[in-house]
Amino acid sequence: MNFVCLSPHFPPNFRNFWRRLAENGATVLGLGDSPADELGEAGPALAEYFRVGDLHHYPDLVKALGWFTFRYGRLDRLESHNEYWLETDAALRTDFNIPGPHRENVVRVKHKSLMKEVFRSAGIDVARGRVVRNRREAEALAEDLGFPLIAKPDVGVGAAGTVRLRTGRDLVDLFDNKPPADYILEEELTGTLCSFDGMVDAEGHIVFYTSHVFCTGVMEIVNNDEDMFYYSLREVPEDLEKAGRAAVAAFGLRERFFHIEFWRRKTDQSLVAMEINMRPPGGLTTDMFNFANDIDVYREYANLVTTGRFWANWSRPYHVMYIGRKNYITYKHSIEDVVSAAGGLVVHHQQVQSVFARAIGDYCVMARHPELPPLMDLIRYVLAS
Repeated sequence: MNFVCLSPHFPPNFRNFWRRLAENGATVLGLGDSPADELGEAGPALAEYFRVGDLHHYPDLVKALGWFTFRYGRLDRLESHNEYWLETDAALRTDFNIPGPHRENVVRVKHKSLMKEVFRSAGIDVARGRVVRNRREAEALAEDLGFPLIAKPDVGVGAAGTVRLRTGRDLVDLFDNKPPADYILEEELTGTLCSFDGMVDAEGHIVFYTSHVFCTGVMEIVNNDEDMFYYSLREVPEDLEKAGRAAVAAFGLRERFFHIEFWRRKTDQSLVAMEINMRPPGGLTTDMFNFANDIDVYREYANLVTTGRFWANWSRPYHVMYIGRKNYITYKHSIEDVVSAAGGLVVHHQQVQSVFARAIGDYCVMARHPELPPLMDLIRYVLAS
């Protein structure tokens, strides 16, 4: 099997995907714009690395895949596992007839407005709102829904460009200063952010799934530069699993990870779908999969691609907590104090890459326990300032 990985060095924990694929016998071919000496652990896994001047320059990517085809024959898979390169991945798959999502498949997961249509078709509730192309349309929607509203680019990655509009003045300011892109305006929901995460095989069957609960929305964390934490559940709520499975089927996912975000309304505890990502969840969440189940999800992805099966047994014996700290805050307890006081709860801690820091912290502590209360106590200790 010839497997092309785009931007193989980033993020660092995803290098494990390419290592495990190589260990499973795949010929892993790297394509990126970073020097070879920055590939880290991914470097030895690559049969060849083709460096281009800029991954945004599509003709160079076509040239690279042409070279790989000449050298190794048919290209069987191409992935970056990165939301940023989702459209590039799909374009290259389309042009080289590589299995996986093609151009026409990614449109409805890049456009939040089209996502809404698919969620609705699956019988899943979504936030009220729509795309507005000018201030007049936005003011009409605001009159209908009332403030506050959430405004975000219809095409975008994560919470980038997402803002809360509390008043008509905020709306005017948005349209006076926003970039030339369509925005979607939605009612603001109050409640709890949760996710349905996992992996499907080549037939679309879910072979692994779990759920995470977040302290607040990513928009608040990014815009207010707040501390953050989130944790995995040992038991996925029945309604969340039902909605998640319906979404996976509606979007027709095959042989890939998924990360689906929902709000659980504070008023009646019902679920509202926010968005779907057909890639692994960001940050170190894949490592949380491993700590929660004592598995190697990187190995299992390689197994899924090369053998068609997810081989590991998993039963979610632990809750895993991710706690992110910000450099600008002076905390009462050092990381050494945290590890010492945690009594074996801490399974991992590290500096976080700066590109992720605004959303998930500059430094993270990951801990696990069969019960949630000890982890909640740890949050208070880690984040005390």
